[in-house]
Amino acid sequence: MRSICTACRTAGPAARRWLSTEALDAYSRVVTNVVDTVGPAVVAVKHKDGRGQGSGFIFSSDGYIVTNDHVLGDANASDIMVSLTDDSLLQAELVGRDAPTDIGILRIPSRGRSLPHVELGDSAQLRVGQLVVAIGNPLGFASSVSAGVVSALGRSLRSQSGRLIDNIVQTDTAINPGNSGGPLVDSNCKAVGVNTAIISGTQGMAFAVPSNTLSFVVSQLMQFGRVRRGYFGIMGGSRALHRELQQRYGLLPTAVQVGGLDPAGPAQRAGIQPGDLLVAADDQPIGSMDDLYRVLSQRSPNSPLKVRVLRPMPGGFKGLDVTVVVEEDRKMIPGAAVNQPRLVQQGVRPVADFEMY
Repeated sequence: MRSICTACRTAGPAARRWLSTEALDAYSRVVTNVVDTVGPAVVAVKHKDGRGQGSGFIFSSDGYIVTNDHVLGDANASDIMVSLTDDSLLQAELVGRDAPTDIGILRIPSRGRSLPHVELGDSAQLRVGQLVVAIGNPLGFASSVSAGVVSALGRSLRSQSGRLIDNIVQTDTAINPGNSGGPLVDSNCKAVGVNTAIISGTQGMAFAVPSNTLSFVVSQLMQFGRVRRGYFGIMGGSRALHRELQQRYGLLPTAVQVGGLDPAGPAQRAGIQPGDLLVAADDQPIGSMDDLYRVLSQRSPNSPLKVRVLRPMPGGFKGLDVTVVVEEDRKMIPGAAVNQPRLVQQGVRPVADFEMY
């Protein structure tokens, strides 16, 4: 493309028109190739009672489908239907779902045939300005296509569960209700994201869960039926730190203040106390519960996590290194009993909003 732009600047008017036409034709060929290759694998996801509708795409020849968790909503497993591009309507099996990343996995019967499917790409290779194509079923209009560019990378977006999704891909593709769950595709016809959200009242601001996050979630859901994340066992929130404390220990402006502990949780067993300030985990600075969640989401259950703690003492703080063996987040295990951390007020500075991780 750079050589075409250089040629346009140096060529005469007639040549510039020809080169511009060639560039547009090349762009069109890329988009039409993506549509021809990926389109047959894009499906509509519906509820039997007609309450919801969204998109999805087949990512394996034996009928596994990815969509958004919010598209599935509160539908029972037996109420989810999938419509293919040939207008056939099939009952879908719910393989698993993960609200924190807004991903749901379905399966339809392949009936002995190899179904058209989309290969997952490497979202880490995306670049700002890169061409991407979104395919879905906005407002029920099947196989609708829009093209645009990657506007930004590394965004964070809060899912409907309240958890933060990192490394979100922002694009300017036209996304509307019903596009959710459809693929965001690069020029090599690989899915580099799952179209997930738009900001109401804006144009040209769409967001997709990156394919690398999807790959991790898919492997977890297909192996365990859930995503296994680390659980710390505290209730806490951000607390502003005095500038002198920041400079002395090289800290962020805020830290996580422990306001409560799961009485049988890993933090309690490791010796974490109410009022402690968590300032780092795995040598990564911790300034909020979102920061702690990012670290925990990358930890396997039963693995050790080194935490740097500042404990309030008469006349100042004492620095401690504590190793916490994280457990699996029991809230993600169907039917598992969950201990609610007790909020301890004595000696703890009030925190506006406590969260549990």
